[in-house]
Amino acid sequence: MTATMSPATPLTGQMIIAGVPVRGTGAEIRGFDPAAGQPLDPAYRYGDSRDVDAACAAAADAFGAYRATTSEQRALFLETIADNIAAITETLVARAVAESGLPVARLTGEVGRTTGQLRLFAEVLREGSWTGARIDPALPDRSPLPRPDIRQRSIPLGPVAVFSASNFPLAFSVAGGDTASALAAGCPVVVKGHDAHPGTSELVARAISDAVTATGMPAGTFSLLFGYGPELGVTLVTDPRIKAVGFTGSRSGGMALVAAAAARPEPIPVYAEMSSINPVILLDGALAGRGAELGAAFVGSLTMGSGQFCTNPGLVVAVDGPGLDTFVAAATEALAASPATPMLTPQIARNYATGVQTLTQTAQVIGRGESGQRETDCRAALFTTDARSFLAADELQAEVFGASSLIVRCADIDEMHAVVAGLEGQLTATVHADDSDLDTARELLPLLELKVGRILFGGWPTGVEVCHAMVHGGPSPATSDSRTTSVGARAIERYLRPVCYQNVPESLLPSAIADGNPDHLWRRIDGRLTQD
Repeated sequence: MTATMSPATPLTGQMIIAGVPVRGTGAEIRGFDPAAGQPLDPAYRYGDSRDVDAACAAAADAFGAYRATTSEQRALFLETIADNIAAITETLVARAVAESGLPVARLTGEVGRTTGQLRLFAEVLREGSWTGARIDPALPDRSPLPRPDIRQRSIPLGPVAVFSASNFPLAFSVAGGDTASALAAGCPVVVKGHDAHPGTSELVARAISDAVTATGMPAGTFSLLFGYGPELGVTLVTDPRIKAVGFTGSRSGGMALVAAAAARPEPIPVYAEMSSINPVILLDGALAGRGAELGAAFVGSLTMGSGQFCTNPGLVVAVDGPGLDTFVAAATEALAASPATPMLTPQIARNYATGVQTLTQTAQVIGRGESGQRETDCRAALFTTDARSFLAADELQAEVFGASSLIVRCADIDEMHAVVAGLEGQLTATVHADDSDLDTARELLPLLELKVGRILFGGWPTGVEVCHAMVHGGPSPATSDSRTTSVGARAIERYLRPVCYQNVPESLLPSAIADGNPDHLWRRIDGRLTQD
């Protein structure tokens, strides 16, 4: 039995290559409703190496004209994509709900985040600092040697391959942050859509393709493909016309792409966001004053979206004592009342169940959520261990994708420091501290800076604001390159590289570094930031 969309917005079951609908010839896939337990119409088929070749050829053909567009032209393009997506919000949310089991409110917010990211990069383009414009004027009379005229700006790398995530059908998918930042940089994009939400992907791809046409961008600026990752995905990453990769997904998948890209005759950067357990550190004062409140709030963050957030709090670290006991009691009580909720796909649910079972072999189960009846249901789980056991077992640091977390009881602050120092790279670390804890927190900060991309005080990590100062990244294995972010204004920097212009005739200089500042940019001239 299958469910279908409203006939007002029929899906075709096709990929889109440079604006042209294309039906794949490979294995058949369908979206799957994890709440109803049934597949969805229409059927899609995987593409093959010929489709990769066509999409990459179109992207390469488009690159010259697309990178030559002005910042304003690209900003309008991004805003048109955002307008097109906003215009189909109701249809888009309905399909995404069906394909993910996520609630309407969550996905409506995700539509807003997706359009907001696109509009943010339109602002970034108009503001202009992304160009990295620098000018060191000639000093012909300098002694002992004159200085030539030296200028610098950033240019786009070339066509970018983007891999959609399973857990964010919109914000980290076809028109998500990787696509938005690459398009803003001036790079055509070839997206590999995720099997978990093909219909949602097609709807968004159409919105982008319509914007390509409406704003006069080259047809090859955007394409959408479906395919088996180890085959089509690797073929895409190793195509010589692709110059960078954006990926959100598993550690194994991300590292496979990193290896494939590094083995090319011309290695390329892969910006992969992969694995994180996002430690939460509870300090004594906070536990003593509000241990029960923190325990209940922790479970709310842990079980949100069935725990399928890359920032899910999968580790809690605290010094043993009455405050931690209060936290644990509140957390286990809240967890016991947490209903089983559907995960994105049956395979993700099976992987979660396997991960929980593996944890029971090395840690103590202290709480479970309610059982479910569906094959996709996630039954939340809470474990505990001591610091010495945690440090001795690498498997306790493995991410269990879903609503599972491990509490590490430390004998004292020194053991807490040892646990933090022994962590792998993470996306986030959260600290709960009261005023009496600030000296302890001050000692922890330098350790946390070396381990994570974002440090939070108070609150919970399951929320990533899209803004100029955000960092969504971290040391390996959280990401493949800790120097970057996949969320926020600086994400554009991943798809740019600096070029230096020495003694180039004024008539040939790009406008970003031309005399007279025709683009009215903030530029660094002789080291001084100025808009003159």
